[in-house]
Amino acid sequence: MTFNELGLSVRDGFAEGPLADAALARAARAGRFLDELQEQAPTMTDAQLRDGVHRALRRFTQEQPPACQVDSITVLIRRGVRIDWPASDCLPCV
Repeated sequence: MTFNELGLSVRDGFAEGPLADAALARAARAGRFLDELQEQAPTMTDAQLRDGVHRALRRFTQEQPPACQVDSITVLIRRGVRIDWPASDCLPCV
């Protein structure tokens, strides 16, 4: 089944087109930024780390991320838990 919108088409459960490409690029950039944050976390203050997590989530969602989500990811990184942010080459749709 295929659905078409201007700049986006959905076929067999995956999005294609310029809008899907932009979303995939945002996800990849946010993932790289989050990886850098996790490497630099030991040298950062809690406020710097929280701000970085906030910017990574905002970069991905293009919205204000929930404070509880930012706080929980920040705590996990501070505890040494590795947060993986895989980016694939196709955007699944539900």
